[in-house]
Amino acid sequence: MSESRQARPARWDVVVIGLGALGSAAAMHLARRGKRVLGLERFELGHKRGASHDSSRILRHSYHTPVYVRLTQEAYADWAALERWSGEQLVTVTGGLDLFPADPAIPMDDYTASLSEVGIPFELLDVAETGRRWPQFALPDGTTGLYQERGAIVPAARTTALMQKLAVAAGAELRGSTRVLELVDRGGHVELVIGDGLDHLDQRVVADRVVVCADAWTNEVLAGLDVRLPLETTLEQATYFAPERPGSFAPHHLPLWIWMDDPSFYGFPCYGEPTVKAAQDCGGPVIDTSDPFSRTAEPDAEMLERLASFVTTLLPEAGRPVRSIRCQYTLTPDRDFVMAPVPGHESVVVGLGAAHGFKFAPTFGRILADLAESGTTSSDVSPFGMDRAALVDPSYQAHWLV
Repeated sequence: MSESRQARPARWDVVVIGLGALGSAAAMHLARRGKRVLGLERFELGHKRGASHDSSRILRHSYHTPVYVRLTQEAYADWAALERWSGEQLVTVTGGLDLFPADPAIPMDDYTASLSEVGIPFELLDVAETGRRWPQFALPDGTTGLYQERGAIVPAARTTALMQKLAVAAGAELRGSTRVLELVDRGGHVELVIGDGLDHLDQRVVADRVVVCADAWTNEVLAGLDVRLPLETTLEQATYFAPERPGSFAPHHLPLWIWMDDPSFYGFPCYGEPTVKAAQDCGGPVIDTSDPFSRTAEPDAEMLERLASFVTTLLPEAGRPVRSIRCQYTLTPDRDFVMAPVPGHESVVVGLGAAHGFKFAPTFGRILADLAESGTTSSDVSPFGMDRAALVDPSYQAHWLV
């Protein structure tokens, strides 16, 4: 055993494992509450191997259950708070358009009923009205557009870096390139061994509470608790298109859009550059994350062709694809979040965004901080526990379209 393992371990109120958007938000909230926080990221801070990099993400009220819609109300408030704390504008409102074909795989009634129950206003538009407002679209007959005026874009990598900056300013210590090698619940505290895998650099750390936001590597971190979640990780791809007239694709001329069918696609107006971004939701292959350094970053030609064919049909003037990026989706079988203590190990709290969590990042951080502090939160997280059927029933049939 190395000398550092035998030394008296450093003690922290909370250790946050994983410093993507969710973990960075949790570290920020906990540090701002006066907790002694250590944040650990197995790769370099701001890396591109996970799901928190690139330029943009969607923020919207439109969701398939009232619980999610209510959570979006909290998300808008938490993004506004983050803007106040940082002095930076983060939310760019464009409006959001969910496009349902005549016989959609994703039921429109789930969305309209959920929005109506919570009291969020929306409009239902036929093809003619959608074309009148946004002539950039060429929609199939029978398509219905669900328009919600507060749909918005939030920056991805910039927000994650900003929350890390605020966490450090509030007293947190954040370490990149630091891997959790062991995690053991000792009852009154949690012990961790951290390092880069080289024995002489290993270090023991003790925490009153641990927040795990390790995404694709969640099960690796939880192995010491004999806990394993039924997660699948897919390698996705987003592509940027260069319209000849980018002005007609500016945020004030084109809303965010989501094609609510199988396959499902989504896209952005121009944001920060004269290109439009689009991607397929859950269109990539399932991958093994045990060796993250072997994952390809090269674009997939078949995925690009499938996306480009759809985008140039829906938006004929979107232009040619100019670059593609890869990112990971870490998916629960029901596509619902995890925001909960580990059953039997309540000192360890898990946060998983199920590949649609970025829009809730400041809210995730607040809720995970609540759970780490007191085990309770004022937000409704009842569907997001670790003991639900989707996570404990081996016969549960996975479904990822939402």
